[in-house]
Amino acid sequence: MSGQFMLIDGMPVEINGEKNILELIRKAGIELPTFCYYSELSVYGACRLCVIENQWGGIEASCSTPPKAGMEIYTNTPRLRKYRKMILELILANHCRDCTTCEKNGDCKLQELAMRFGINQVRFKNSKKEVPLDTSSRAIVRDESKCILCGDCVRMCDEMQNIGAIDFAHRGTNMRISTAFHKPISESKCVSCGQCAAVCPTGAIVVKNDTQAIWNVISDPETKVIVQIAPAVRVGIDQSLGEENGHNVMGKMIAALRRMGFDEIFDTTTGADLTVLEEANELLERIERKDTLPLFTSCCPAWVKYVENNHPEIISQVSSCRSPMEMFGAVLKEHYSHSRRKIIVVAVMPCTAKKEEAARDELKRDGIPDVDYVLTTRELIQMVKESGIVFNELEPEAVDMPFGVSSGAGVIFGVTGGVTEAVIRRLADDKSTTSLRSIAFNGVRGMAGVKEAEIPFGENHLKVAIVSGLKNAEDLIIAMKSGEKHYDFVEVMACPAGCVGGAGQPFAKNEEKAIRGKGLYEADRLSSIKRSEENPLIMSLYSGVLKGKVHQLLHVDYIGKE
Repeated sequence: MSGQFMLIDGMPVEINGEKNILELIRKAGIELPTFCYYSELSVYGACRLCVIENQWGGIEASCSTPPKAGMEIYTNTPRLRKYRKMILELILANHCRDCTTCEKNGDCKLQELAMRFGINQVRFKNSKKEVPLDTSSRAIVRDESKCILCGDCVRMCDEMQNIGAIDFAHRGTNMRISTAFHKPISESKCVSCGQCAAVCPTGAIVVKNDTQAIWNVISDPETKVIVQIAPAVRVGIDQSLGEENGHNVMGKMIAALRRMGFDEIFDTTTGADLTVLEEANELLERIERKDTLPLFTSCCPAWVKYVENNHPEIISQVSSCRSPMEMFGAVLKEHYSHSRRKIIVVAVMPCTAKKEEAARDELKRDGIPDVDYVLTTRELIQMVKESGIVFNELEPEAVDMPFGVSSGAGVIFGVTGGVTEAVIRRLADDKSTTSLRSIAFNGVRGMAGVKEAEIPFGENHLKVAIVSGLKNAEDLIIAMKSGEKHYDFVEVMACPAGCVGGAGQPFAKNEEKAIRGKGLYEADRLSSIKRSEENPLIMSLYSGVLKGKVHQLLHVDYIGKE
């Protein structure tokens, strides 16, 4: 075979821009095992599970070998099967095997591949040393005894997030993944984005689990437990509960939460509507006062922490608005402040950094947090399973009153570009349906890591940028400081694709994140209220709970310390 084809297991497969043989093999419908390969990250080639055999008997790593016309390769020879089993056995010989009590049990790549290759015994003595858990972070837990040195977390932290909180240390059999000077992760540059946990194939880095604490407060008759659900969560429930990725299951989640014992259930999009109004007003005031621009969004706590750690000089340009979760938490605590029962506010979020945000001193009033606990989407899935609820058979239910009204503008907060689009809807002079549709096609939508748009504003234009992924944010800051770029408004989300790709969600590849984003835009289309200022509930809040307390409940002064 010649030309633009190569032979894979005797089958001709066309080469069409694939950067490595692994991509071509997967295009052919063959799923080679990998630990260290993600198309979004650099090629590392450490695990060697994706090796192939060429026509001359040579063995090569398919992830790091470019395809060539006329090549003949084999993916499933006796030699390769023996090779892969040996690799897995050696990994298991240096790995904690307490699988039944592991946070990743049932969702572990090592466990999955051991079952796939029929490994039911390990011939080698377990040589892994016991290392204390690093539980110092409010967002993640590190367990070195489960690390297989694939390097996924290191490359994600460095290449995608520009943080470098962890890296390889030492050599040979002493090699490990560590923070600088082996300090606890909470004392590193970590911003709690959790993307390291998202790509970790084992239980070496997992999201900190707070489900037991939630069960405890639900069971307390003296406590009223209120829960709010973030926009991205409704499209993040996947096949683990019998649902398709990207389907809007908000109604079923509400039904499940009621069955679990939550007293009141609300939608964080109410807080998002408040954020739109406050952030738009802040931008207008800055423009009128000719203050330093751009105004950076403040919805993402990992981004705020990144600014504090790396660019404290621009903290004054980060919006003083609390995130939608914190705004709504403050409103809920204020509204129920006269309750005879203790009020506990729980937030279900796609984000791990929200756990850290909820505990920030600046977001407490009289030492009491406005959001007491944060559950990730994955933790919610676990609670549903633990309850024995058959999720896909639930009848959808509605959120409770008096906070039962929100807009489509609030819903799209969960996808990159959504905050910007919602603010544009608020600022636009033309409130027609045609104008609304045109906003959707001005460059703010899409999964690209960096997007730019110019928006008509009075006699001028607003220059906006939308960024997801902290490395992209860093590049943008550098471009602005050099004078190469200028913007009036910049939206930043730490996680690639925004909250739909949050580390608290079930893991998703780029195309799956895009499907989730489409699910949120569909929910927006079906909403009868398209703009935050048209939400009658918001106006009643300003004349009620928020009267005289807008700054206290909806804004925050970040101190910018490390």
